Amino acid sequence: MHNNGHRFRDVEHHPLLAENDSYDSSSSEADMAERVWFIRDGCGMVCAIMTWLLVVYADFVVTFVMLLPSKDFWYSVINGVLFNCLAVLALSSHLRTMLTDPGAVPKGNATKEYMDNLQLKPGEVIYKCPKCCSIKPERAHHCSICKRCIRKMDHHCPWVNNCVGEKNQRFFVLFTMYIALISAHALILCGFQFFSCVRGQWTECSDFSPPVTVILMIFLCLEGFLFLTFTAVMFGTQIHSICNDETEIERLKSEKPTWERRLRWEGMKSVFGGQPSLLWINPFAGFRIRRLLLRAKKGGPEFSV
Repeated sequence: MHNNGHRFRDVEHHPLLAENDSYDSSSSEADMAERVWFIRDGCGMVCAIMTWLLVVYADFVVTFVMLLPSKDFWYSVINGVLFNCLAVLALSSHLRTMLTDPGAVPKGNATKEYMDNLQLKPGEVIYKCPKCCSIKPERAHHCSICKRCIRKMDHHCPWVNNCVGEKNQRFFVLFTMYIALISAHALILCGFQFFSCVRGQWTECSDFSPPVTVILMIFLCLEGFLFLTFTAVMFGTQIHSICNDETEIERLKSEKPTWERRLRWEGMKSVFGGQPSLLWINPFAGFRIRRLLLRAKKGGPEFSV
Protein backbone atom coordinates (compact mmCIF):
# COMPACT_ATOMS: atom_id res chain seq x y z
CA MET A 1 0.00 0.00 0.00
CA HIS A 2 1.56 3.25 -1.06
CA ASN A 3 1.17 6.50 0.74
CA ASN A 4 0.18 9.91 -0.54
CA GLY A 5 3.29 12.12 -0.49
CA HIS A 6 1.34 15.35 -0.11
CA ARG A 7 -0.60 13.94 2.84
CA PHE A 8 2.63 12.93 4.50
CA ARG A 9 3.91 16.48 4.27
CA ASP A 10 0.64 17.70 5.80
CA VAL A 11 0.93 15.22 8.64
CA GLU A 12 4.54 16.08 9.26
CA HIS A 13 3.86 19.76 9.87
CA HIS A 14 0.20 19.68 10.93
CA PRO A 15 -0.40 22.27 13.70
CA LEU A 16 -3.61 20.83 15.18
CA LEU A 17 -3.57 18.92 18.48
CA ALA A 18 -6.47 17.81 20.65
CA GLU A 19 -6.66 19.21 24.16
CA ASN A 20 -6.90 15.70 25.63
CA ASP A 21 -4.04 14.17 23.62
CA SER A 22 -2.54 11.33 25.60
CA TYR A 23 1.05 11.70 24.47
CA ASP A 24 3.53 13.88 26.34
CA SER A 25 3.46 17.42 25.00
CA SER A 26 7.17 17.78 25.85
CA SER A 27 7.85 15.66 22.79
CA SER A 28 6.24 18.14 20.39
CA GLU A 29 8.31 19.78 17.70
CA ALA A 30 7.98 23.22 19.29
CA ASP A 31 9.37 21.94 22.58
CA MET A 32 12.07 19.92 20.82
CA ALA A 33 13.28 23.10 19.14
CA GLU A 34 13.81 24.63 22.58
CA ARG A 35 15.94 21.77 23.87
CA VAL A 36 19.58 20.81 23.43
CA TRP A 37 19.87 17.62 21.40
CA PHE A 38 22.32 15.07 22.76
CA ILE A 39 22.34 11.29 22.55
CA ARG A 40 23.45 9.49 25.71
CA ASP A 41 24.93 6.48 23.97
CA GLY A 42 28.06 5.04 25.62
CA CYS A 43 29.71 3.88 22.40
CA GLY A 44 28.90 7.13 20.61
CA MET A 45 30.25 9.31 23.42
CA VAL A 46 33.50 7.30 23.54
CA CYS A 47 33.90 7.60 19.75
CA ALA A 48 33.19 11.35 19.87
CA ILE A 49 35.77 11.89 22.63
CA MET A 50 38.30 9.79 20.69
CA THR A 51 37.73 11.96 17.63
CA TRP A 52 38.54 15.11 19.60
CA LEU A 53 41.59 13.53 21.26
CA LEU A 54 43.00 12.37 17.92
CA VAL A 55 42.58 15.86 16.41
CA VAL A 56 44.23 17.41 19.49
CA TYR A 57 47.09 14.89 19.23
CA ALA A 58 47.63 15.75 15.56
CA ASP A 59 47.64 19.45 16.43
CA PHE A 60 50.19 18.84 19.20
CA VAL A 61 52.58 16.93 16.93
CA VAL A 62 52.26 19.40 14.06
CA THR A 63 52.72 22.45 16.29
CA PHE A 64 55.28 21.37 18.90
CA VAL A 65 57.21 18.63 17.09
CA MET A 66 57.36 19.95 13.54
CA LEU A 67 56.60 23.68 13.27
CA LEU A 68 57.90 25.45 16.39
CA PRO A 69 61.43 23.94 16.16
CA SER A 70 61.64 24.94 12.48
CA LYS A 71 64.13 27.68 11.61
CA ASP A 72 61.91 28.92 8.79
CA PHE A 73 59.64 31.47 10.50
CA TRP A 74 57.12 31.97 7.70
CA TYR A 75 56.92 28.22 7.02
CA SER A 76 55.93 27.69 10.66
CA VAL A 77 53.48 30.61 10.79
CA ILE A 78 51.65 29.85 7.53
CA ASN A 79 51.32 26.11 8.16
CA GLY A 80 50.50 26.61 11.83
CA VAL A 81 47.69 29.07 11.12
CA LEU A 82 46.32 26.94 8.27
CA PHE A 83 46.36 23.68 10.23
CA ASN A 84 44.82 25.16 13.36
CA CYS A 85 42.09 26.95 11.39
CA LEU A 86 41.17 23.70 9.65
CA ALA A 87 41.21 21.88 13.01
CA VAL A 88 38.84 24.46 14.54
CA LEU A 89 36.49 24.18 11.55
CA ALA A 90 36.57 20.37 11.76
CA LEU A 91 35.79 20.27 15.49
CA SER A 92 33.10 22.94 15.11
CA SER A 93 31.47 20.89 12.34
CA HIS A 94 31.67 17.85 14.61
CA LEU A 95 29.90 19.71 17.42
CA ARG A 96 27.19 21.06 15.11
CA THR A 97 26.57 17.55 13.76
CA MET A 98 26.43 16.02 17.24
CA LEU A 99 24.26 18.68 18.89
CA THR A 100 21.83 19.36 16.03
CA ASP A 101 18.47 17.60 15.88
CA PRO A 102 18.83 15.48 12.71
CA GLY A 103 15.09 15.69 11.98
CA ALA A 104 13.41 13.65 14.72
CA VAL A 105 9.70 12.98 14.47
CA PRO A 106 7.78 13.75 17.71
CA LYS A 107 7.39 10.58 19.73
CA GLY A 108 3.93 9.22 20.51
CA ASN A 109 1.84 11.51 18.29
CA ALA A 110 -0.04 8.62 16.64
CA THR A 111 -3.06 8.90 18.94
CA LYS A 112 -6.71 8.54 17.96
CA GLU A 113 -7.44 12.16 18.94
CA TYR A 114 -4.55 13.45 16.85
CA MET A 115 -5.55 11.29 13.89
CA ASP A 116 -9.12 12.63 14.09
CA ASN A 117 -7.80 16.19 14.00
CA LEU A 118 -5.93 15.45 10.77
CA GLN A 119 -9.28 15.09 8.97
CA LEU A 120 -8.01 12.38 6.66
CA LYS A 121 -10.05 11.63 3.56
CA PRO A 122 -11.37 8.08 3.02
CA GLY A 123 -8.68 5.90 1.48
CA GLU A 124 -5.76 8.11 2.52
CA VAL A 125 -2.87 6.10 3.97
CA ILE A 126 -0.42 7.13 6.65
CA TYR A 127 2.13 5.00 8.46
CA LYS A 128 2.64 4.53 12.17
CA CYS A 129 6.00 3.47 13.60
CA PRO A 130 5.36 0.63 16.09
CA LYS A 131 8.62 1.37 17.92
CA CYS A 132 8.17 5.05 18.84
CA CYS A 133 4.40 5.26 18.23
CA SER A 134 4.67 8.22 15.88
CA ILE A 135 3.22 9.10 12.52
CA LYS A 136 6.00 8.22 10.11
CA PRO A 137 6.64 10.80 7.38
CA GLU A 138 7.76 9.82 3.93
CA ARG A 139 11.48 8.90 3.77
CA ALA A 140 11.74 8.66 7.57
CA HIS A 141 13.38 5.64 9.21
CA HIS A 142 13.53 4.54 12.82
CA CYS A 143 16.91 4.67 14.58
CA SER A 144 17.28 2.09 17.34
CA ILE A 145 20.00 4.16 19.04
CA CYS A 146 18.24 7.55 18.99
CA LYS A 147 14.91 5.73 19.56
CA ARG A 148 13.21 8.10 17.15
CA CYS A 149 12.10 8.17 13.54
CA ILE A 150 14.47 10.48 11.65
CA ARG A 151 13.48 12.35 8.51
CA LYS A 152 15.71 11.50 5.52
CA MET A 153 17.91 9.39 7.79
CA ASP A 154 21.16 8.55 6.00
CA HIS A 155 22.83 6.53 8.78
CA HIS A 156 23.73 6.65 12.46
CA CYS A 157 27.39 7.62 12.90
CA PRO A 158 29.02 6.75 16.25
CA TRP A 159 31.92 9.14 15.55
CA VAL A 160 29.52 12.09 15.81
CA ASN A 161 27.23 10.31 18.31
CA ASN A 162 24.16 11.15 16.25
CA CYS A 163 22.12 10.25 13.22
CA VAL A 164 22.87 11.99 9.96
CA GLY A 165 19.54 13.25 8.68
CA GLU A 166 17.61 16.08 7.10
CA LYS A 167 18.73 18.87 9.47
CA ASN A 168 22.41 18.05 10.15
CA GLN A 169 23.70 16.42 6.97
CA ARG A 170 25.36 19.68 5.94
CA PHE A 171 27.48 19.75 9.09
CA PHE A 172 28.44 16.09 8.68
CA VAL A 173 29.63 16.76 5.12
CA LEU A 174 31.72 19.70 6.38
CA PHE A 175 33.14 17.52 9.19
CA THR A 176 34.33 14.84 6.75
CA MET A 177 35.75 17.48 4.40
CA TYR A 178 37.76 19.33 7.05
CA ILE A 179 39.05 16.10 8.65
CA ALA A 180 40.20 14.94 5.21
CA LEU A 181 41.95 18.29 4.63
CA ILE A 182 43.82 18.36 7.96
CA SER A 183 44.79 14.69 7.48
CA ALA A 184 46.26 15.45 4.06
CA HIS A 185 48.00 18.53 5.46
CA ALA A 186 49.48 16.52 8.35
CA LEU A 187 50.79 13.84 5.97
CA ILE A 188 52.46 16.47 3.76
CA LEU A 189 54.09 18.13 6.79
CA CYS A 190 55.28 14.72 8.04
CA GLY A 191 56.91 14.08 4.67
CA PHE A 192 58.78 17.40 4.77
CA GLN A 193 59.79 16.83 8.39
CA PHE A 194 61.18 13.34 7.77
CA PHE A 195 63.17 14.66 4.82
CA SER A 196 64.52 17.56 6.89
CA CYS A 197 65.47 15.34 9.83
CA VAL A 198 67.20 12.72 7.69
CA ARG A 199 69.13 15.39 5.79
CA GLY A 200 70.21 16.99 9.08
CA GLN A 201 70.96 13.59 10.65
CA TRP A 202 68.23 14.21 13.28
CA THR A 203 70.12 17.09 14.90
CA GLU A 204 68.09 20.19 15.81
CA CYS A 205 65.06 19.07 13.77
CA SER A 206 62.94 18.75 16.90
CA ASP A 207 62.97 19.65 20.58
CA PHE A 208 62.27 15.99 21.34
CA SER A 209 64.79 13.15 21.18
CA PRO A 210 65.06 11.33 17.81
CA PRO A 211 63.31 8.12 19.03
CA VAL A 212 60.39 10.08 20.52
CA THR A 213 60.12 12.25 17.41
CA VAL A 214 60.04 9.18 15.14
CA ILE A 215 57.34 7.46 17.24
CA LEU A 216 55.15 10.57 17.37
CA MET A 217 55.43 11.17 13.63
CA ILE A 218 54.83 7.53 12.67
CA PHE A 219 51.66 7.44 14.74
CA LEU A 220 50.55 10.73 13.17
CA CYS A 221 51.18 9.31 9.69
CA LEU A 222 49.08 6.22 10.47
CA GLU A 223 46.32 8.37 11.93
CA GLY A 224 46.40 10.78 8.99
CA PHE A 225 46.30 7.99 6.41
CA LEU A 226 43.38 6.19 8.07
CA PHE A 227 41.39 9.39 8.65
CA LEU A 228 42.08 10.67 5.13
CA THR A 229 40.94 7.42 3.54
CA PHE A 230 37.79 7.08 5.65
CA THR A 231 36.62 10.71 5.51
CA ALA A 232 37.44 11.18 1.82
CA VAL A 233 35.34 8.12 0.93
CA MET A 234 32.54 9.25 3.26
CA PHE A 235 32.64 12.79 1.82
CA GLY A 236 32.37 11.39 -1.71
CA THR A 237 29.43 9.12 -0.85
CA GLN A 238 27.61 11.98 0.91
CA ILE A 239 28.00 14.32 -2.07
CA HIS A 240 26.85 11.52 -4.38
CA SER A 241 23.79 10.88 -2.19
CA ILE A 242 22.90 14.59 -2.08
CA CYS A 243 23.26 15.02 -5.84
CA ASN A 244 21.04 11.95 -6.43
CA ASP A 245 18.61 12.85 -3.61
CA GLU A 246 18.94 9.36 -2.18
CA THR A 247 20.00 8.46 1.36
CA GLU A 248 22.32 5.57 2.14
CA ILE A 249 19.46 3.57 3.65
CA GLU A 250 17.31 4.11 0.55
CA ARG A 251 20.21 3.01 -1.65
CA LEU A 252 20.92 -0.14 0.39
CA LYS A 253 17.22 -1.06 0.46
CA SER A 254 16.86 -0.25 -3.25
CA GLU A 255 13.76 1.79 -2.45
CA LYS A 256 11.96 3.13 -5.48
CA PRO A 257 11.55 6.92 -5.20
CA THR A 258 7.96 8.05 -4.59
CA TRP A 259 9.09 11.65 -4.22
CA GLU A 260 10.16 14.24 -6.76
CA ARG A 261 13.95 14.05 -6.82
CA ARG A 262 16.15 17.12 -6.51
CA LEU A 263 19.15 16.34 -8.64
CA ARG A 264 22.65 17.81 -8.56
CA TRP A 265 22.62 21.55 -7.74
CA GLU A 266 19.02 21.49 -6.55
CA GLY A 267 19.96 18.78 -4.08
CA MET A 268 23.06 20.66 -2.96
CA LYS A 269 21.07 23.87 -2.44
CA SER A 270 18.42 22.05 -0.43
CA VAL A 271 21.06 20.65 1.97
CA PHE A 272 23.46 23.60 2.20
CA GLY A 273 20.85 26.34 1.77
CA GLY A 274 20.54 29.01 -0.90
CA GLN A 275 22.89 29.79 -3.75
CA PRO A 276 26.55 28.67 -3.63
CA SER A 277 28.55 30.92 -1.29
CA LEU A 278 31.16 30.79 1.46
CA LEU A 279 28.33 30.11 3.90
CA TRP A 280 28.21 26.58 2.47
CA ILE A 281 31.58 25.75 4.05
CA ASN A 282 31.00 27.74 7.26
CA PRO A 283 29.91 25.51 10.19
CA PHE A 284 29.12 28.63 12.25
CA ALA A 285 26.41 29.83 9.83
CA GLY A 286 23.09 30.10 11.64
CA PHE A 287 24.66 29.52 15.06
CA ARG A 288 23.32 31.68 17.90
CA ILE A 289 25.06 31.47 21.29
CA ARG A 290 22.15 33.18 23.06
CA ARG A 291 19.66 30.66 21.67
CA LEU A 292 21.87 27.77 22.78
CA LEU A 293 22.12 29.15 26.31
CA LEU A 294 18.34 29.52 26.48
CA ARG A 295 17.88 25.94 25.34
CA ALA A 296 20.36 24.68 27.92
CA LYS A 297 18.41 26.45 30.69
CA LYS A 298 15.06 25.08 29.51
CA GLY A 299 15.88 21.51 28.74
CA GLY A 300 19.04 19.62 29.43
CA PRO A 301 19.75 16.64 27.15
CA GLU A 302 16.82 15.88 24.87
CA PHE A 303 17.25 12.12 24.81
CA SER A 304 18.93 9.48 26.89
CA VAL A 305 19.72 6.02 25.60
